Amino acid sequence: MAQLAGNVLALLAHSDQTLAVAESLTGGLVAAELTAVPGASKSFRGSVTAYATELKHRLLGVDAELLAAEGAVNAQVAAEMAAGVRRALGASWGIATTGVAGPDPQDGQPVGTVFVAVAGPEGRKTARLRLNGSRTEIRRESARTVLELLSSELRENRRGQDTEQNGGI
Repeated sequence: MAQLAGNVLALLAHSDQTLAVAESLTGGLVAAELTAVPGASKSFRGSVTAYATELKHRLLGVDAELLAAEGAVNAQVAAEMAAGVRRALGASWGIATTGVAGPDPQDGQPVGTVFVAVAGPEGRKTARLRLNGSRTEIRRESARTVLELLSSELRENRRGQDTEQNGGI
């Protein structure tokens, strides 16, 4: 995952963009992977670990009615967390993780249900994961997957910029 974090930070630095992270079930793993990369401060703005549901609303602006109706383990919650941390920390991109690492189900969702999200200049994208394994494995795979999703979006965004710069060719 270190190489993936390094690649994400290189893509951000190349385009002079920044990143903020909102984490729930991963509890800071994503931020730890990013800050382990030398020079991360060029692109990494910071993170919010909003483990408690009310913090998702209070710190990240996730809709309180959505949280009350659906719980924290939800695609829309992940998308709002990513957009909220992007806004709160003044970053070009925001990413988020929310889900159930275990040992018990949460909000009517079984262990291994995870949602990751990216919010950027062109909008939001979410992915639902159904993971197996230990609590540690679920958390690590969630962190890896959100970085993969961001990497994909950054590459897509870069291709679009290259096309524009080359006259749409």
